[in-house]
Amino acid sequence: MSQKTPLVTSQTTNDITGKTVYFKMENQQKTGAFKFRGASFKLKKLTDEELNRGVVTASAGNHAQGVALAAYKLGVKATIYMPVNTPIQKVRATESYGATVVLIGESFDDAYHASLEFQKETGATYVHPFDDVHVIAGQGTIAREMIAEIKNLECIIVPIGGGGLASGIAFTAKSINPNIRIIGVQAYGAKAMYESFHQNKHVVLEKVDTIADGIAVKEPGKITEQACKNYVDDIVTVTDGEIANAMIYMLERNKTLVEGAGASPLAYLLYHHKDIVEQNIGLVISGGNVDISRFGEFHKLANEYTSY
Repeated sequence: MSQKTPLVTSQTTNDITGKTVYFKMENQQKTGAFKFRGASFKLKKLTDEELNRGVVTASAGNHAQGVALAAYKLGVKATIYMPVNTPIQKVRATESYGATVVLIGESFDDAYHASLEFQKETGATYVHPFDDVHVIAGQGTIAREMIAEIKNLECIIVPIGGGGLASGIAFTAKSINPNIRIIGVQAYGAKAMYESFHQNKHVVLEKVDTIADGIAVKEPGKITEQACKNYVDDIVTVTDGEIANAMIYMLERNKTLVEGAGASPLAYLLYHHKDIVEQNIGLVISGGNVDISRFGEFHKLANEYTSY
């Protein structure tokens, strides 16, 4: 049910970084983010009995819309738990697909625990936003599309929150070409997978603090954590200032609206391209669902950091 998204390049970005850079525009995917891939693939794998119980999940916004639309297309009832600070356009979009939205807690993890209680009480089928093999497989279709189109692709840079996107892309890419390097990017204020990866143990953060709400996750998935350790070559972090600059850059230079999570790979490339030895780079622009009213805040934050 997902669609193939454009793969574009930017001469300005190439000139700044000294690389040949390809943007995989998942902000143009159905619902405005890559999450529809995994959600629709997962729902197609459910039995009629599982679908008839309805589905439930938790999300900071993009997975919510993916599940809601997939459920709508299949005529299935969907209940979505989201943090109270979720951008309003993500809430409205989720509701527009017919899902019931419950706003609760200050973070994804708060909403996640509430959704588990609902699942226990109702018997609804749970569709995890990242720690699920079918969801991961659905996200991996991005890598397959990229590699089919760019024959000399050497490196893919991908955002990481809970790890579903990075796991799917890394596993798929390495299965096709083991030499492709995979770099995962986390916001410095939400670096649970970064710490788990580098400390070689499961790390749970006490709190998260980042403008990139799509990757603001306190605890990585257990399946995804192992997959990242097995298939991701490195995990790095970027600051909110770097993310904000990348968002502004995409809007001003490429006339493209990108949310914080989606801008994190570009943020790493712009500010740290000298650390990347590969020449042909793919960036996963994972989503474009951003609260427009906050762009003044993002612009101010961007101006506090030196240019790339």
